[in-house]
Formats: sequence, structure tokens, C-alpha cells
Amino acid sequence: MTRNTTTGRKPLIGVLGAAGAVGRAAVRELRALGHTGLRLGGRTPSALQAVAGEDPTGQDETLRADATAPDGLRAFTEGCAVVLNCVGPTYLLRATVASAALAAGAHCVDVAGDDPAAEDLLKDGDPARDGRTVVLSAGALPGLSSLLPRWLAGQGLDGVTALTAYCGGLETCSPTVARDLMLSLTSGGADGAAYGEALAAVRGGRRVPRVPRALRTDEDTEHDGFPGRVAVQPYLSGESERLADTLGLDRLDWYNVHPGPRVRALLNLLPGSLAAGDDPAALAERLILAAGLDLAGHRPYYVMDFALSGTASGAPATAGLTLRAASSYRLTAAVGALAVDAVLRAGVPAGVHFARDVLDPGVVVRHLRSQGAAELRLTGAAAGPEQPGQMEEGAL
Repeated sequence: MTRNTTTGRKPLIGVLGAAGAVGRAAVRELRALGHTGLRLGGRTPSALQAVAGEDPTGQDETLRADATAPDGLRAFTEGCAVVLNCVGPTYLLRATVASAALAAGAHCVDVAGDDPAAEDLLKDGDPARDGRTVVLSAGALPGLSSLLPRWLAGQGLDGVTALTAYCGGLETCSPTVARDLMLSLTSGGADGAAYGEALAAVRGGRRVPRVPRALRTDEDTEHDGFPGRVAVQPYLSGESERLADTLGLDRLDWYNVHPGPRVRALLNLLPGSLAAGDDPAALAERLILAAGLDLAGHRPYYVMDFALSGTASGAPATAGLTLRAASSYRLTAAVGALAVDAVLRAGVPAGVHFARDVLDPGVVVRHLRSQGAAELRLTGAAAGPEQPGQMEEGAL
């Protein structure tokens, strides 16, 4: 362990998984927000030292920590004011890291976690009774995938009735993402359900499984927000369903977009392969390889495209937002860091929350704009009467 001897540097932020794709980006985001003297945790000391070496103040400390090892996790969380968890697999760890943070008297932000972690935490008693805060699903999807539509709903519309969303991209697949994708087919949602349901949508304000003659998977199509040919699959998650309720939507159509043919082909085989008893770890390795092959020779990108229908000045109107970034991992890191900042500023009440419910969408948008993490295109009512289709380069 390498410790910094500087005094008076509370509150201490611990970043678990600091050398991973999300964790390393989250450390940079926290530094951009003015937080220094971080505790960086992970399983590879040399990788942690490399991340600490990027700190111009030299105040970071490193500590070997494994989320599956109770003693190491206890040592990592001890003395922290807030722990940012960037490790997985999410649906195996569930509330492991959050529970350790709470036991050490710290708050916790998890870039994933989702319903299983919330259920575990609330089963053991609401952290609010001890004045502690846990923020879950503080990532790109879930997380930003609800914050952006909430922000868009306030850009020129008086009310909203329908949302159509397309989200996906062409990028590397981390081991955590690959393993969680396997687990999401049977877990990740509320009450032990799968994370989401293919071909389902919201109609009349409620979930409708396999909407008749309305939604279908298209394995070879085009969409303005995505370059080239893509596959699109209707998919309704618990987060999306709750978003529909929050916005008062009558209709919601959500599509997962798969630009890479090798990844898409493997995803089509996954349910049958898992049912046949194939090794999930081996399938996860195949998914990582497929993503790498799809990406070869291409620039990575990630897109979130939202179209809202509603009213403006009493007349029917639409508002659109297309976010294009080089990496979903950086978007996840930004949301996680903003959640940590909000907790430390007492901007989130005690208890267990999802990021979509407690972060200010405007603050998130302003931060992403200032950091040049992506491009944002606004259309319809959101773009204003003078600049329809405005693109803010390097903005969001």
C-alpha cells in the first residue's frame, strides 16, 4: 500500500476499480471537479500506481483491494467519506461494496448496482436511519439514459406524451460488461426478474409485452444517428418503464442498437447457448473477442438518440436529442463522479436512490458540455426557432 501523508484532506473519496476502463476515467472526472487526494483501489498495484501517477498534486494513495475479499474491502472503505464502485460483475456483487462502505460509515455511489443491490440494501434496513446515502445506477445506461430524456422534456415542450429511444455503439467490451450481459438474461431486474424484456413497450402508460404488429427486431437497417447499417431490437428495461411513469408518457419505444455483426450474431445465440449449459465465462470471452473484431478498422463511438412528442404553446410539437460520444465508459465515469460530488455537497438525501431520480439533469448536461465528452444535436422545439438541428461540437 502507498499512502499519502498529507493531513487535512477529508473528505476522502475511495475509487474501487480505479485502473479499469470506467474507474480510470472516473478518477479523471473527479479531478476535473476539484477532488484530489483520492484513494485508488484495485487488484493490480502496478496499474493503480500508473493512475496515481497522473495526479499532478501527488496526493493520491493506492491500496490493493478485491471486492470479493471481505478483509481487503474492509481496509479499503475504512476512513472514506464516500466510495465510488466501478467494479463488477454487478449482478454477482449486488450490494457487496455498498454494504462494506456503509459498515465503515461511508456513503456509496455505484455506477451500476441496479434493482438487486437496492433490494439487498433495503432488506437489511434503510441507510437513511444512519444518515448515509447510496446512489445506484450512476452510469450511462442505466443512469444517463433517463437523465437526458428528463432534461430534453424541459427544452421547449409544455408536456410530453411519447418517447422513442435508440441507444448503442461500436466499442470494446470490458470483462465486467460481458459477464453482466450474460447475467442480465436471468437477473438484474426487480424481484429476481431479468434486466429487461425484448419486444416489450409502454402503451397507455403501462408495460405491454410483445406489442402486436408494432415493434419488431430489424437485423439490417439504417438510422440517422448511426453510421452504416445496424441491427435494432425493441427492449424495455425497468429503468425505461419507470422513466415513462416519471414523464407521464402514454407511449415509449426503446431500441437497443447493435452496429457490429459479430456481436449481434453472438447475442442472438446467447439464450440458447446458456440454456444448453455452455460456460458463461467462455461465452463472455467470445463476446469480448467479437466486439474487438467488429471494432477493427473503425473508430469507436456510442450514441443515444431520443425523440419526444408532446405540446408547445398548446400545439403538437416534437423535441429531439442525439448524443454521440467516443465511449460509453467515459459517460458512465462522468455520471458516477457527478453523483459523488452531489453526495459530498449534501445534494442527495440519506437513503437508497437511483441516479436518475436524484441527480439534476441540467447539472449533468453542463458538466458534460464543459468537459467536451461528446457532441449533442438538438432538433425540433429543443433547438429553438432560429437554430434547428443545432450541433454543439465537443459539447456534451
